[in-house]
Amino acid sequence: AFLMTWVFWKFLEYYIVKKCLTICFVWFSQVNAGKIELPGEKLMLITGNLALKQLQATILGLLASLMAALLGWMAEGNMPLNHVVILSSTSVSTAFIASLLQGLIMVGVIIGSKRLGLNPDNIATPMAASFGDLITLALLACFSQWFYTFMDRSPLVLFLVDFLIVCLIPVWIIISSKHPDTLLLLRTGWEPIITAMVISSIGGLILDKTVADPNLAGIIVYAPVINGIGGNLVSIQSSRISTSLHMKYSPGEVPDDRTGCFSPCRAFFGSGSNHRSAQVLLSLVVPGQLIFLFSIHVMKGAYTLPSPLFTFLFLSASVIQVVLLLCIAEYMVHCLWRRQKDPDSYSIPYLTALGDLLGTGLLSLAFVILWCSGNPGST
Repeated sequence: AFLMTWVFWKFLEYYIVKKCLTICFVWFSQVNAGKIELPGEKLMLITGNLALKQLQATILGLLASLMAALLGWMAEGNMPLNHVVILSSTSVSTAFIASLLQGLIMVGVIIGSKRLGLNPDNIATPMAASFGDLITLALLACFSQWFYTFMDRSPLVLFLVDFLIVCLIPVWIIISSKHPDTLLLLRTGWEPIITAMVISSIGGLILDKTVADPNLAGIIVYAPVINGIGGNLVSIQSSRISTSLHMKYSPGEVPDDRTGCFSPCRAFFGSGSNHRSAQVLLSLVVPGQLIFLFSIHVMKGAYTLPSPLFTFLFLSASVIQVVLLLCIAEYMVHCLWRRQKDPDSYSIPYLTALGDLLGTGLLSLAFVILWCSGNPGST
């Protein structure tokens, strides 16, 4: 049941949050590169992006419910039809409404940032991730409770909701195909999201096995923190590198110092702005995680501070995760650009999925070490 819930939530999160980041980053790069200065061009790109988001929300929302139903059937041996219908209606409605709300918010943030002379890469990324989680969780809770009341009284309402949203698919296809950038995403934007979901599901399996042990169950509180911060930081860095490539190089061309063998040191050492941003983002990990760590203990009602060993292991896992992600981002973005693939469309889903996998794996290892040492500082 835990794994089914994880997959269901991750499908919605990866679509609404990560896909919103992906589509927004395409616009970031175009805006920062000065390629869409005409009002008509901007309007066409905005409507195309929003239509594409709604199309993918519908399809991936259905896919999320089907995957959750399949896992529930495999785990329990049966899955009543009314439960499948509730899952489907809740998933599609949540993805559809949350996608629309977050898309409109990001449009306002990007336009406002540009008018104020601010870089939207540094502002919209954490906002998209934070608002995406908040909006998705709130809508998921509301829709699931609301649709549950209709299950016995008016089950046709649930079918009608699915039918109406699915009928809008041709409309979204027509609108999103009118701009070249969104047309490209319409054709190629599915692979990264599905692949990222598979990668993240491996992290879900690790978390499921860890939570099954009562001695390690406390990991469930800290996993969203380490995964969320790592994913947000690497998304910012990936977007900055991609924007820099869009502004200075043609697809397929990379800086001279990126043509040889890859070195992890390139991500942090150098005189460029991307190197400085990587250093700044890495420096935010420890103070940021300390704030969340102590906040969690306060909200749990703990009267003592986390043990030094737990704090050290938690911070070590966070730093290792972010270092690896930033190194991977440096290599992945340039590699995609060299192959004439848009990094905005591919890198964010892959990097955030790897962030979930690395964060969950490293955190599980930290809890195992903590348990073996007999230290109760995480509970």
